[in-house]
Amino acid sequence: MDIDVLGPLGVRVGGVGVVPSAPKPRKVLALLALHVDRVVPVGLLVEELWGERPPRSARTTLQTYVLQLRELIGVALERGVVGGGLSAKDVLVTAPGGYVLRGGGGVSDVREFERLAGMGYRAMDAEDFVGAARLLGEALGLWSGSALADVRVGGQLEMEVRRLEESRLCALYQRIEADLRLGRHRELLGELTVLASRYRTHENLHGQFMLALYRSGRRGEALSVYQRLRQVLVRDLGLEPSAELRRLQQAILKTSDTTGHLSHGGETRLVSPA
Repeated sequence: MDIDVLGPLGVRVGGVGVVPSAPKPRKVLALLALHVDRVVPVGLLVEELWGERPPRSARTTLQTYVLQLRELIGVALERGVVGGGLSAKDVLVTAPGGYVLRGGGGVSDVREFERLAGMGYRAMDAEDFVGAARLLGEALGLWSGSALADVRVGGQLEMEVRRLEESRLCALYQRIEADLRLGRHRELLGELTVLASRYRTHENLHGQFMLALYRSGRRGEALSVYQRLRQVLVRDLGLEPSAELRRLQQAILKTSDTTGHLSHGGETRLVSPA
């Protein structure tokens, strides 16, 4: 079974898609796919489908959705290339207290993302910036849009989507950090322009944008980025920029013949021009 959640939902058994079109069975499959090979409690599925006030028939209706998914899986098993004489109940298993979607050793884009990102973080810790940039870039390349882009998420899936998006943003920040360490500041300007506009209160990304601009000889624009961020933080959140970002701004203000670099962990230091 191959599972995609880093974009539109995709679940394939033997190469045949098994994603239903109806919204509620789609939610059930999405939650099972996110927790592939682990038991998803019935209560969690019920809460995702109906929130805090499920109907009396919730568990019976959930069983109906599971049967619908098994029908799709059964058709896929007949049409696809899957050995071992598996049945739909072997793939979507009823377990004590819940259900388990068996991956059967297939590919999950979330697991692959987490594997590559973890390797990238370890490369950053080892100051292997070339390896970190490559690995984190590969991890981010697995995304084809927002997580579960075509699923109407409820409370449980919304939390999962937020977790995944935060993981994506963390990997993106570290990949940009690796590129900055490699002197790729000019290549980053277009990407950081878009990111600073999208994440208007994200201080780390704005700090990286300031550094990329400054190292590209655009000192005034770097300072303008700080001022715009400060205005948004004060107006929308009632907050001043962090101490780290203020130190970076002061370093840029005081320095005209060197370039700033934000080291891993948020510490600001000055280095020679690239």
